[in-house]
Amino acid sequence: MSMKLAILGLLLEGNYHPYEIRSIMKDRGMDQYTKLQLGSLYYAVDRLAEEGYIEAVETIQSDNRPDKTIYRITDAGRKHFEQLLLKKFRDIEPVHHPLYIALPFSRHADPETLGPILQARIRDAEHRVNQAYQLYVEHRGFVPRSTQHLMVGMYEHAKTDLNWLKRLYADVIDGRLGIKGDPLPIDRDER
Repeated sequence: MSMKLAILGLLLEGNYHPYEIRSIMKDRGMDQYTKLQLGSLYYAVDRLAEEGYIEAVETIQSDNRPDKTIYRITDAGRKHFEQLLLKKFRDIEPVHHPLYIALPFSRHADPETLGPILQARIRDAEHRVNQAYQLYVEHRGFVPRSTQHLMVGMYEHAKTDLNWLKRLYADVIDGRLGIKGDPLPIDRDER
């Protein structure tokens, strides 16, 4: 459903070939939160066309490449887009993080082994913070404010993840994961 929402949303901006849609999604960093497998993108485009939500407007033929079909959104597609969009805003999904299941048991891990793994994750998180910031800086002058909210949100989430990992790493190195009754500080100003 997210892929269909993205395709319809981009077709509201203009008529595109699926590869152009994929390129725009990558350029805007949408590949950070949506699976961009080209096969699933083409499948979603085919389904949207079959359902009458998009339609072909032009086919560009080339001697040495497959034909490129350019699509546009239909009136039915606009209505379907709005339904998908509002459903996403209504849906409340729990936050899942791959480390959540491991954290309660991390006190049993060897700090000499876990420490370097966390250092690598911290480097990756630093990269994601920098990447999200750079994406915002490069696009803020010409993308709509709604997209800026997305980009700033990605940046803030990446910063939060980085800080959380650094705090966890410090406790691993200090051998504090098994300590009870010593609460971690929490920023209540944000509540």
